[in-house]
Amino acid sequence: MSRAAKRTLRSAQMAWPWLALIAATAILVLMRTSTPAIVGYPDGWTIPLAGWTNVAADWFIERAQPFFRAIAHGLDAAFSLMQTMLTELPWLAVCAVIALVAWQGGGRRLAIIAVTGLTYILISGYWIQAMNTLSLVFVALPLAVGLGFGFGYLGYRSAKARVIIMPALDLMQTVPAFAYLIPILLLFGFGPVVGLVASVIFAAPPMVRNTVLGFQSIPPAILESARMSGLTGWQRFRWAELPTAMRQMLIGINQTTMATLSMVIIAAIIGGFEDIGWEVLSSMRKAQFGQSLMSGFVIVVMAILLDRITAAFAARQLPTASFAGLPVLRFFGLLAIVAAVAIGAGYLVSGLWIWPEWAVWSPAQRINGAVDDFLIRYGGAMDSLKNGALYYVLLPVKIGLERAIVPFTWGVTFVPAAKVAYWAVAALACLAGFATGKWRAGIAVVIGAAFVYFGATGLPWLSVLGFATLLAWQLGGWKLAAFVGGSTAFLLVNGIWSQAMLSVYLCSVAVFTCILLGGLLGIWGASSKWVSGAIRPVNDMLQTLPQFVLLIPALMLFQVGDFTALLAIVAYAIVPMIRYTEFGLRSVSPTLIDAGISSGCSPWQLFWQVRLPQAMPQILVGLNQTVLYALGMLVIAALVGTTGLGQLIFLALGRADAGAGLVAGLGMALLAMIVDRILQAVMRRQL
Repeated sequence: MSRAAKRTLRSAQMAWPWLALIAATAILVLMRTSTPAIVGYPDGWTIPLAGWTNVAADWFIERAQPFFRAIAHGLDAAFSLMQTMLTELPWLAVCAVIALVAWQGGGRRLAIIAVTGLTYILISGYWIQAMNTLSLVFVALPLAVGLGFGFGYLGYRSAKARVIIMPALDLMQTVPAFAYLIPILLLFGFGPVVGLVASVIFAAPPMVRNTVLGFQSIPPAILESARMSGLTGWQRFRWAELPTAMRQMLIGINQTTMATLSMVIIAAIIGGFEDIGWEVLSSMRKAQFGQSLMSGFVIVVMAILLDRITAAFAARQLPTASFAGLPVLRFFGLLAIVAAVAIGAGYLVSGLWIWPEWAVWSPAQRINGAVDDFLIRYGGAMDSLKNGALYYVLLPVKIGLERAIVPFTWGVTFVPAAKVAYWAVAALACLAGFATGKWRAGIAVVIGAAFVYFGATGLPWLSVLGFATLLAWQLGGWKLAAFVGGSTAFLLVNGIWSQAMLSVYLCSVAVFTCILLGGLLGIWGASSKWVSGAIRPVNDMLQTLPQFVLLIPALMLFQVGDFTALLAIVAYAIVPMIRYTEFGLRSVSPTLIDAGISSGCSPWQLFWQVRLPQAMPQILVGLNQTVLYALGMLVIAALVGTTGLGQLIFLALGRADAGAGLVAGLGMALLAMIVDRILQAVMRRQL
């Protein structure tokens, strides 16, 4: 027997579970015409969990609603007070206070940035809407920070509490934001309070994590020194633990601030509140792209200001910080004086109280005209690009090559001979993998070929369940297999399988695009400081932008549909792939690189055999984050007409159907957690 034959036999022995599943899948595929339930999960086998949830929710809401409505009145009073302060006081006073806070955090340069951003908001005519949004942020932020600090410190002090808190945080951060809104809407009623409460829940997890991390990172020498000094528990917390953990906690405040703004914008979907998120959404619905772009840029300005100011206060805690600002009491004294002077000036000069209308300038109509002209001139090219991506990439992944290749789309028919050739190539590639001892690659080729041939929506559900569980078992053992199998079964028995597969299809294409483009940009950035410097601000901007805003340019050029959603998802999810790829390649030890060069490696060999394997753990972290970002954006993309779990959540929100929304939201969270756990298992095997 030849060596290749021995390797093939050995590979087949090791891969027998996969081969058995592939054989079972082939049988199921042959039977699918006579038994449609093989592909579509039978409706009679589902359980009415959404209905049961609605019954339980109705029972709970009937009894608890008065309590939550009382809380809503309290929150509404706090919001109204903040709204009055920001919208009724002179714009000069608000700008002066924000600019002074920016100066206190980051000095003159940050103050100039703040003044420039606020001036844009004034000139664009969205001052009231922006202040309404900031009112919600300023009320929600202290609540989220306080709640996050409380649970974070509890998690630090108690290992038992941490066991409960950390999985709860995973769930809170993976359940789509829209799903939060439905029960909150039912409990707290309509109005801005819904956005406020949802923001607190959504934004608290980063504060919890950073609080736990901050306290856990306190050097033991500091704690020991505090004990030896005879400090009481409170003194130790006040004088030793809290100041040491503060730097990490300020990073948490920065992330919580951005999450609060993001959620406040998303909450505009429920309407009824004159904020900037609603302005963007309503102008998008009216196809007023100029107005949506102008108002969307206001969100960008607010996001940048909040990010830079909170980040600056965090950076001041570093030992290398060169700017310390004023002492606290002097700063607040100066703040009061500046505010009083600004209010006095506004009282004397009306134009300093309310921004004059003649000073408002908006190029929205010109932008609309320019977009119309662009589409008239290049609309054909845009359509060709969209149709090319739709016919040759999106449709094959969605419904499979067997249904996508028709004369209307590809101009040809997928004849039987071509199908035989397709599978023959896949089989030969698999056999080559087995013959060279790389049986996993061979199995991957066959599964990939089946995925593209049948599409995400054409695979037998039993096969998907089997392959996912087997993969989890081989990577992480029976616990991971039980989780993945149970989560997949949840999607099946709750009747959301077809929507889940539609989400998997769009997310798969987006993640593959991010890997391709983001990986290449990361590699390029790692090899060139100039490229890295050029990419960094773009990455910062994409990560700062609220998700809504990313839909605007794609919608302007390509209207609603899967391709528009794909572009928005890629724009949002590509950043981690770029950053982690670049960071991983830059972190490779120079000693290893020198050893590779000394061994006579060519640049190509050095990359593939030294740098890429060493950077792989960081790249896998980036891939993990990219998948989670893509799934998170998938729900927002439902606004531009995608189907799948995101659309299901969106429809449930419109009907105030808590059961359907929570089941779909939990389904989306489970998809994210399946990918997360599997990638974590892969990363553990890499270490």
